[in-house]
Formats: sequence, structure tokens, C-alpha cells
Amino acid sequence: MQIPVNKNASEKARNLLNYLSDITGKKIITGQHTQTNLMEEILYIEEKTGKTPKLRGFELLSYSPNINYEDSDEICLTEVYENRGTVETALKWARETNGIVTLSFHWFSPTGGCGKSFYAENTDFDASRVLIENTPERKAFFHDMDIIAEQLKKFQNEDIPVLWRPFHESDGEWFWWGAKGPEIARELYKLMFDYYTYVHHLDNMLWVWSCRLKEGYPGDEYVDVISVDIYLSEYYATDYYEEYQRLIEETTINKVAALAEVGYMPDIDMLEKSHTPWAYYMTWSKEFCIGEQYNSIEQVKKMYESDYAVVL
Repeated sequence: MQIPVNKNASEKARNLLNYLSDITGKKIITGQHTQTNLMEEILYIEEKTGKTPKLRGFELLSYSPNINYEDSDEICLTEVYENRGTVETALKWARETNGIVTLSFHWFSPTGGCGKSFYAENTDFDASRVLIENTPERKAFFHDMDIIAEQLKKFQNEDIPVLWRPFHESDGEWFWWGAKGPEIARELYKLMFDYYTYVHHLDNMLWVWSCRLKEGYPGDEYVDVISVDIYLSEYYATDYYEEYQRLIEETTINKVAALAEVGYMPDIDMLEKSHTPWAYYMTWSKEFCIGEQYNSIEQVKKMYESDYAVVL
């Protein structure tokens, strides 16, 4: 049994963490990200397999307070518009099912930027200055956190536990929160944890960390689930065992582990033989799910028909 890092975690959050801990190495929970409110990925999976994933990923990017509508291209704005209303959609889905909600947040930079300003190349926002008292960057950072907290409280108000995964992929420099190095992202995460836990009292959340660098790990006292995002350059059947070993070597062996994002699903037959202890995986959205550019229909069917895979 694993105890949540938030000592005041709700009973349902505790139960969810226990469930993830108990299932690890015995089965794997199927997951799918949906970045639009239409959730076309779920419709695709259901059409091909007659089943749906147990875990569903929702995106909060359109809730970013600082979206530059005037200086953003059509691709960016389409992504924003298609994402609107996902909180209400996630709430409705959680009410009606016993599914697991996980939230990703491609946070448009708190100040500056144009287009998809969650990418470092599209903003001059300096994340390191958030760590300095009374800077404009720190004030904007906390301003945005307050606004997003109001969305997260909607889940708490309905006693819905959430797997919350902020500041993901800080082992790379492509997002503004990782552009100054994993140590900065680590400190941003700790700031958010303390603020959301002790000021906003968001006790329904389990905290998911997604960076596989030792210097980026916030510590066991801040993390419920360790995770990694993996996009292979080409397909080969894998249970991602080597990636699991690297993850626990760079972070901790004391936490539930997950494949928070994958392009190619893990091979379910290999997992059933190896019992590599991933609690869940989540395939990314759009072309990573729909069509056969990444996962073939045969592979999707094999996953969702396996007794080792947990579906909804």
C-alpha cells in the first residue's frame, strides 16, 4: 500500500493510489489522451474494439489565462478552440463511469509569447525568475495557478480524484518550464505542490512527476506517481522494461510507475510475460491513436482484448 504525499488526501484519492499500487505488475490499465472536446480517439477505439480505456487523459491548455489570440496562427487557435469545455466533459465522464481521470496542462506562458507559447521557442518567459520573490514572472505564475485551481476545485467539489501531471518532460528544453533546466522545473513543481496542497487544499489530487533525470526529481515527499513519456522513432514490440529500469534508477523505486505518454502502445503479450510494473499507459492523441500511422488496428485490438489489460 502506498500513502499519498498529501497527508489530507481524500478517501477516493487514497483508494485510487492503492488501486494503482495493487494492480502494478499484475495487469496494466489502458489509457488514452483526448486533447479535443470531441474525444474522437475514444470513438475510434470503441469502433475498432467495442471497448474503451479505463484511464482517460484530458487537456487544460485552453484554460491558460495568457493566450495571445491576436498573434497566433490558425493551427494554434484551432487547438485552443477544440479544447474548450474539456473540464465539463471530464466531470461528466467521471460521474457516469468508474474511469480514471488524468489531466495534462500545456500551459501557455504566464506572460509574453505568441502562438503555442507553452513551447519555449514561442515565448521569452524566464521560468527561473519565478523562483525570485516579487518578480513579475512570479506574480504571473501565481495568478495563473489561482485560475487553474478554480478548474481543479470542480473535481474536488464532486469528490473526483485526479492524476495531476504538471511540468511534464522537463528532461527536455522544448517547454518553457524545462528551458532553464530540470532543476528549475523541479522547483516550480514543488512551489505548485505546496500552493495547491496547503493554500488551495486540493486534496483530491495525486501528484504525477514526468522527468527521468536524477537532478530533476522533486523527492519522494512530493510525488505519488513517477512517469515517463516515450516516443520511439520507429515501431518495435516492447514492454518498455529498459525505460522502467532507467526511470527508477534516476528517481525512486518507492512509487507507482506509469507510461504517462507513449506514441506506440506497449506490447501486451510481452507485459504479461515480464510483468514490468507499469500501472498504466496513455497513448497520445490524434494520429498516435487514430489511423495506423503508429498503432495498427491489430495492435489496438490485441491490447483491448487481453485479459492482462484493464478496460472500462
